[in-house]
Amino acid sequence: MKYPALGHIGYCTNIHAGETWADHFVALQQAIPELKQRLSPDAPFGIGLRLSNIASEELELPENLVAFQHWLANNDCYVFTMNGFPFGGFHHTVVKDQVHTPDWTTEARVDYTKRLFRILSVLLPVDELGNAIQGGVSTSPLSYRRWFEWEQPAARDYIFSQTTQNVLEVVADLMRLRQQTDRLMHLDLEPEPDGIIETTDEFITWFTDYLLPMGIEQISEEFGLTDEQAENAICEHVRLCFDVCHVAVGYEKPAEVLAKLKAYNLRVGKVQISAALKAEFPDDPAGRETVRQAFAQFNEPTYLHQVVARTRSGELLRFADLPDALDAFNDDHVEWRSHFHVPIFIAEYGVLHSTQDDILATLSLQNTSKFTNQMEVETYTWDVLPADLKLGIVDSIDREMKWVLQNS
Repeated sequence: MKYPALGHIGYCTNIHAGETWADHFVALQQAIPELKQRLSPDAPFGIGLRLSNIASEELELPENLVAFQHWLANNDCYVFTMNGFPFGGFHHTVVKDQVHTPDWTTEARVDYTKRLFRILSVLLPVDELGNAIQGGVSTSPLSYRRWFEWEQPAARDYIFSQTTQNVLEVVADLMRLRQQTDRLMHLDLEPEPDGIIETTDEFITWFTDYLLPMGIEQISEEFGLTDEQAENAICEHVRLCFDVCHVAVGYEKPAEVLAKLKAYNLRVGKVQISAALKAEFPDDPAGRETVRQAFAQFNEPTYLHQVVARTRSGELLRFADLPDALDAFNDDHVEWRSHFHVPIFIAEYGVLHSTQDDILATLSLQNTSKFTNQMEVETYTWDVLPADLKLGIVDSIDREMKWVLQNS
């Protein structure tokens, strides 16, 4: 769907289980026609497509891709963005830190990402003037920092250099695809707790200390560009995936994120509309334990649910997963924020709260500054939510999308 205030908006299909293209396609066929009828009966319906590596290989086969194009046209739907973060199994299996596997040190991640862009270049529609719309693929924050001796400068430099070289291979491919297809597409890097790029500041530092210095030299030489032209091309093709949940978990403010990016002429490729859990701890011991136990109800074995604790001095302490925070809880903690994607339309969970206010702030900023033209609702945890929060998938997506539209 396209709305003047939001740009293109859809939901991320990583909510659906299944890893083969046949699995993916069945899930889309079961959910999307009903959602389109409810949400966008008279206008094209936008999709944020998630494909596993296996599904991407299968969809790229000409017979499958043509059949999917026909299905999209027959159902008045279109794909405008893709989620290229989870490579393999994402439901009904233990994911945890393996969501980063393979990381950007590997050719497997490069090949997968290039394949997604080839598929997207075929699927992107044209606008009312006949011009191809832009498209993006979101990706991981390069790797997972707890796999490395991250406090060692040499280790950090090696990993950043290796991963950046692979990102630049994709940038060059995107530039060639643009020459061939007239499609402008961007790789949207998604900072995440414990990623090697975790915050907006770290994204900017990586961009200015690694991506631009390495990229300007390589891109200018390969494409015969000036340094300024090469820098502009890199900034067009590599952008930030603004995941509202991740921003909130790190105690970042949406307006501050945008101001920092603007200061460096960097762009937001898309917004992933998502909410985390948070709570402040009262002073009395019984009340503090009540809050701790409320967080414990969301402890489940599939995904990482990192916790960032704010202490009485204002220091932020980072825990790899919710059980680590539950074990380390002490009187110095005054607030927790946990990376658990909860339904965006619910503000309170007993003594816990969602970071819904950050979504509202982001939507307000989009209304006033139009900082992106791609928005994607991303709540993938329906299968692991406490039982009293579960609805059917179609009803859940419908409620999330309507909440966004009503608050935009």
